[in-house]
Amino acid sequence: MDSMHASRAFVSDVKRVIIKVGTAVVTRADGRLALGRLGALCEQLKELNSQGYEVILVTSGAVGVGRQRLRFRKLVNSSFADLQKPQVELDGKACAAVGQNGLMALYDALFSQLDVTSSQLLVTDTDFRDPNFRLQLTETVNALLALKVIPIFNENDAVSTRKAPYEDSSGIFWDNDSLSALLAMELKADLLVLLSDVEGLFSGPPSDPHSKLIHTYVREKHQGEITFGDKSRVGRGGMTAKVKAAVCAANAGIPVIITSGFAADNIIKVLQGQRVGTLFHQDAHLWAPMKEIGAREMAVAARESSRRLQAISSQDRRKILLDVADALEANEALIKAENEADVAAAQQAGYEKPLISRLALKSGKIASLAKSIRVLADMEEPVGRVLKRTELADGLILEKTSCPLGVLLIVFESRPDALVQIASLAIRSGNGLLLKGGKEAKRSNAILHKVITSAIPDKVGEKLISLVTSRDEIPDLLKLDDVINLVIPRGSNKLVSQIKESTKIPVLGHADGICHVYVDKSANMGMAKRIVLDAKVDYPAACNAMETLLVHKDLVQTGGLNELIVDLQAEGVSIYGGPRVSSVQGLNIPEAQSFHHEYNALACTIEIVDDVYAAIDHIHQHGSAHTDCIVAEDDKIAEAFLQQVDSAAVFHNASTRFCDGARFGLGAEVGISTSRIHARGPVGVEGLLTTRWILMGSGQVVDGDKGVVYTHKDLPLNS
Repeated sequence: MDSMHASRAFVSDVKRVIIKVGTAVVTRADGRLALGRLGALCEQLKELNSQGYEVILVTSGAVGVGRQRLRFRKLVNSSFADLQKPQVELDGKACAAVGQNGLMALYDALFSQLDVTSSQLLVTDTDFRDPNFRLQLTETVNALLALKVIPIFNENDAVSTRKAPYEDSSGIFWDNDSLSALLAMELKADLLVLLSDVEGLFSGPPSDPHSKLIHTYVREKHQGEITFGDKSRVGRGGMTAKVKAAVCAANAGIPVIITSGFAADNIIKVLQGQRVGTLFHQDAHLWAPMKEIGAREMAVAARESSRRLQAISSQDRRKILLDVADALEANEALIKAENEADVAAAQQAGYEKPLISRLALKSGKIASLAKSIRVLADMEEPVGRVLKRTELADGLILEKTSCPLGVLLIVFESRPDALVQIASLAIRSGNGLLLKGGKEAKRSNAILHKVITSAIPDKVGEKLISLVTSRDEIPDLLKLDDVINLVIPRGSNKLVSQIKESTKIPVLGHADGICHVYVDKSANMGMAKRIVLDAKVDYPAACNAMETLLVHKDLVQTGGLNELIVDLQAEGVSIYGGPRVSSVQGLNIPEAQSFHHEYNALACTIEIVDDVYAAIDHIHQHGSAHTDCIVAEDDKIAEAFLQQVDSAAVFHNASTRFCDGARFGLGAEVGISTSRIHARGPVGVEGLLTTRWILMGSGQVVDGDKGVVYTHKDLPLNS
């Protein structure tokens, strides 16, 4: 997430930065100071100061703080009779005088705790009419910055000649947004950051779900498109004032970024070159195309194409899949060349072996993918299938039918073969698809997407499947709960958790693949060794690989535990033990840091348990409800395990590696779900469908149910 975006590369040359923080950020909704936000702000400025940046702060909030204090003082000093009288609004200049003192005292206290020195500079509009003042201002600020002191500017509202704070918008500057822009030009800043109470500039009011965050403001494109919402709840101008100040500074050659002051690290992210907030830059028109496809347009296009896909015949949908399979085989050499380039780049970048293993399209993989697509094409038509027919009343027939979910957003890491599986399932199930793969598979994903979409006929449209190329687009897509119907993340625990926390769209998937194999005392040890080795060694990076081996305590004495350890180590598996295994004399097994660990490599944890019930308890406490297996000859023990282990897939005498959509006969899978709603386990075509009701009548009306005789009779599906 901390990689530098191309449009923000200029921050590498930033030395002097001005940060402007508004009243809406400084204060809470009740008018009191927002101590948490101010603390985070000061910590970020201290970090920049220690990194050698010249930091200048422009702060609002004095009037708001003073008003809150004076209201309290007035309340304390008022009699009951006074409170019954109409209350006169407090003088804004008096509020400014009281609030400035308290605001600066707080800044001084916070910065002192961080071993940073700050200074106060109060200015008025009329000061800037004096050339000598402007010269002295520059000299003073330069001297302060040379001493690593942070200058804190504010308009001196207490003695300003304006009519009243927040009302008069005349003069050289008219609020702290325009003051910060003026100071940026006067003090020759390299960057101006305007902190707001929203993420940046949106195409419409931020509360409108159809509004989009504008990452880079291009005057020719956005000036006539933006609809501003309400002004700031406490400041003078809100976003309108910020945009005006930003455009002014940007035209003078000073880049400006408007971003949220509510996030605890946004200033740091800006200086790291991350694409947060809205950028104003005099060269922006050279970077951004005048007509770019945004997240909403991409999702809507996928939805429209999916509706066209549903409208064509089952045979035509089947032909698309067969054409995709043929196209993959015809372009195998090109696909492998691009994939090899990705693998080489990943190796050069020092990526871990499990990731490189998932990234590589091994020999025969394209043929295997094409075969699975043809299997999918030959499956029974899943869309429009009648699941239930009911006669509600004479001549009134109700059908429950299968239909696509709509538009799917799949975010996956490393594995380019996942793109092929997901795309073929989307076509078979009639869904539109947005795909975001990992940057390490960029070339592989691009060529696979091109090959697949080339096989989609014009009457459906290649926008049925879109490839999201920038990670910056994901936050915008995750907000489109009115267009995108399901998000499926395939990747690390961190990726899945981040997505679940960032969207209102239903999320299907699993965060961990901590799969267990329990070897009971009744197990056939020859079978147990084959299953354990396959579950760990066949494909260690897979989410259905064994991560923890549990063995019955009696196998310590019989030698079964030692045999399993020796066989695993012979295959190059690193062994880590739970407390009981690590304490066994002679084994010399280092203790695992945690049972809840997914190795994704040739490594696993082993622990001893008393019986099958202890194994079940261990799995429930430390597992991830993915896939768990028992090896046992005692049917009663096996049945207890199968019935009581609460996982998406539970096996008896079979490797956990069988938990796979293709192996289950689903043709392919979009992922394995540990969710309990909608789909669980390997998710194939059925997991991408929902239902709808079709009612066929002959003019019936309800009319209070007076003339309807309900029969509610089940009918044959094929009648």
